[in-house]
Amino acid sequence: MSEPASKSARAVAAEVLHRFDAGGVHAGPLLDRLLPQTDQKQRATDLVFGTIRNLLAIDRVIEQFSGRPVRRIDESLRAIIRVGVYELAYSPDTPVYSIVDEAVKIAGHAGGRRQMGFVNAVLRGIVRHIAARQTPVREASAARMLVQSPQAGCEFDTDFLPDATSYPAAYLSECFSIPRWLVEGWITEFGPQGARAICLGSNRRPSVYVRVNTLKTRPGHLVEHFREVGIDAEVVAAANGSSQADMVRLLGPQAISRLPGYAEGWFTVQDPAAARAVCLLNPQPGWAILDLCAAPGTKTTQLAEWTRDDARIVATDADAERLKNVTENVARLGCNSVTVVPCTPAEWGRHGPFDAILLDVPCSNTGVLARRIEVRHRVRPASVAQLAGRQLALLAQAAALLKEHGRICYSTCSIESAEDGDLVRRFLAADSRFTLVHEELALPSAAPFDHDGAYVAILQRL
Repeated sequence: MSEPASKSARAVAAEVLHRFDAGGVHAGPLLDRLLPQTDQKQRATDLVFGTIRNLLAIDRVIEQFSGRPVRRIDESLRAIIRVGVYELAYSPDTPVYSIVDEAVKIAGHAGGRRQMGFVNAVLRGIVRHIAARQTPVREASAARMLVQSPQAGCEFDTDFLPDATSYPAAYLSECFSIPRWLVEGWITEFGPQGARAICLGSNRRPSVYVRVNTLKTRPGHLVEHFREVGIDAEVVAAANGSSQADMVRLLGPQAISRLPGYAEGWFTVQDPAAARAVCLLNPQPGWAILDLCAAPGTKTTQLAEWTRDDARIVATDADAERLKNVTENVARLGCNSVTVVPCTPAEWGRHGPFDAILLDVPCSNTGVLARRIEVRHRVRPASVAQLAGRQLALLAQAAALLKEHGRICYSTCSIESAEDGDLVRRFLAADSRFTLVHEELALPSAAPFDHDGAYVAILQRL
């Protein structure tokens, strides 16, 4: 028997964050287990993801304005305070009294009067240092503001961040809760303003886009169907003008699997940047295509839709458990041209050689920090180097399975050159049979239509 949905969003969020912080567990699965305890599921999700996304900045505020090292605060109380600070700094429409009062009540359930008094003192001390919970970015010193959006932020009465002009890497790292080594690399490659734009894109509340299954419907029809049942959505035209690449953006929070048309396979969730790989490959009906790193099947089904379900698509993945997701998505979307096979060279050889290979490699995910919220706390320079070695090996495997004049579409959701352009050039230097036809790097963006970061290279065998 399931537990009744009786807890508030804040209580659930604090519990998730406590377990996340104390045990090093992944927040997503933990949140999924605890969400049935509240009827404020979307709000609880925003509180958890928003707090983790801005964790370093939140801790900076706590230490600066309470005088207490975060790691010396009891774990359960620390989680409660972090949720409170997140709302104070990043949810300006939520009343201060409700944030503080409920945090104190949750602390009471976790401990007693002493714990309630401590949480009350910390949060009210921080509130006293907030000059404006939302003010235009241009009207406040960067060193005393936590940025909420490209236009606005929460202003404090004291400088607590590094000077943005003198120490741009330190400032961006602490303001946007992104590892300093990552920011330093972005500044080197894209300049301080480019790096700031990446940080804004990496810290946005990401929009939900759906790719319409053109085997069953069209973007305009799907939007009309959504609006008929009270769901606000809009068609977002593809940058290259191809109507086949148009997507639909949902204009409010929704439970995706409960949307009309989901079970019927009318659409699947996909960011516009991720959708570019198949668009640039431009696969044709009749081709033999291998999707070598297919799970969970988002791009696999896009290949089928793009070729009007008239290609011979073979999908595989090294993760046998996640390969089941490919089978499920192929079935839901009704893609009859896809064959899902085990990840063995014998299977690839039996179905090949191929006209095209989609190689959406495992990567550091630095282009999708807004969605994969824990990556910023786990990624390390050494892991990027290890991934690059694996990516290069996968490219060599793909090259051996391709027909003459065939194409490899190499894609990542990383924006690190070691995994993108530099790696592709290492491959080309080692295999003179291939030439670079096209490459494209999309950086995370917060406006006007927000999107993730992604890299795509089209390589052709001579």
